[in-house]
Amino acid sequence: MFEEKTVIVVGAGQAGATLVQRLRELGFAGRVTLIGAEPYLPYQRPPLSKAYLLGDMSLEGLTLRPQNFYDDFNIAVRCGVPVSGIDAQSRIITVGDDQLAYDHLALTTGSDPIRMPEALGGQLPGVHVVRGLADIDGLEPEIVAGRRVLIVGGGYIGLEAAAVCAKRGLDVTLVEAADRILQRVAAKETSDYFRSLHERHGVKLLEGSKLAHFVGNERVTGALLDDGTMLEADFVICGIGIRPNTVLADMAGLTLDNGIAVDVHAQTSDPHIWAAGDCASFPYQGNRIRLESVGNAIDQAKTVAENMLQSLKGTPLKDYVAKPWFWSDQYDVKLQIAGLNAGYDKIVTRDGGAVKSFWYYRGDQLIALDAMNDPRAYMVGKRLIDAGKSADPAIVADPTADLKQLMKR
Repeated sequence: MFEEKTVIVVGAGQAGATLVQRLRELGFAGRVTLIGAEPYLPYQRPPLSKAYLLGDMSLEGLTLRPQNFYDDFNIAVRCGVPVSGIDAQSRIITVGDDQLAYDHLALTTGSDPIRMPEALGGQLPGVHVVRGLADIDGLEPEIVAGRRVLIVGGGYIGLEAAAVCAKRGLDVTLVEAADRILQRVAAKETSDYFRSLHERHGVKLLEGSKLAHFVGNERVTGALLDDGTMLEADFVICGIGIRPNTVLADMAGLTLDNGIAVDVHAQTSDPHIWAAGDCASFPYQGNRIRLESVGNAIDQAKTVAENMLQSLKGTPLKDYVAKPWFWSDQYDVKLQIAGLNAGYDKIVTRDGGAVKSFWYYRGDQLIALDAMNDPRAYMVGKRLIDAGKSADPAIVADPTADLKQLMKR
């Protein structure tokens, strides 16, 4: 059934790779094409700033599936050939010199790193971003023990880069414009925990420090802060955020709202075009959000695959219900995050010495959790949050209490 139908997926990252695989698992027998702008098979991004940059993971280890997997599933993969046009009315995309027709199209185009403006020296050689494989391959030769690195941005990407550089023996300075690291994404307690961790490893953290511009002629040699402080550096890593890649969606005339706007079914304003992953914003608990995470990319892509087939059959579509989770590896600490902490008004700390967790509440409701080297707390907290249940703060705060009793309430 539907052997004559064609599905094209543009964006060969975690979401795109998951989507095409799921289509075949669900029995779709039509034509499936996965198109990626990078000259690589789909690969994992999170290890780029961790294990891969440390040299603990190879390109083969990064790759999600080998070529023979796509061959066996009859999935055409075109790498290194960016899509240059979409004619939504005719349902045709342009790839190089080819024009390809589709019945359903999925945009899993991900996001792009925010770069410092050229006027501020953002294009100087030696100024790097951390996003794709080419970025990391360009950065790796810079990471030599004894060199000075300046990291701009105290979010998770900047802190992970700082940890890698410190572990490899570099002199690391990190500049954060906000009053504290992780201010946009975590409570003060989590910021304090990671500030202490990095300072113990010799990282110099300059919080509340705004960058004026980079310094250098042929190559970056440092940076000037807005208070007149001059910082010398052999190279720079910018981790100041990402933006959803909406170029093709805009070209197709799709509705944009903090990314490619999709409905509860992951369908865009065009019923033949879907979106998933970092690039897509979707309804969540009365708001519209984007989730920049592997978990969301996988789960939303699976929903798209299922709903594409439901749409072809003319049967009701499935709602996408996000269950947010994230993680970050820094030194010997694994941070696991469940839920979204927006609107929290209370933090309950569970301090087990070697393990620690911070539990976010809105009123009496548990809404999120940051767990450091505490997989048990993370597991229990995530199950409660996903189920819409709360947790007794007294039990949470007692490190001798068995958290499993929270599941029985």
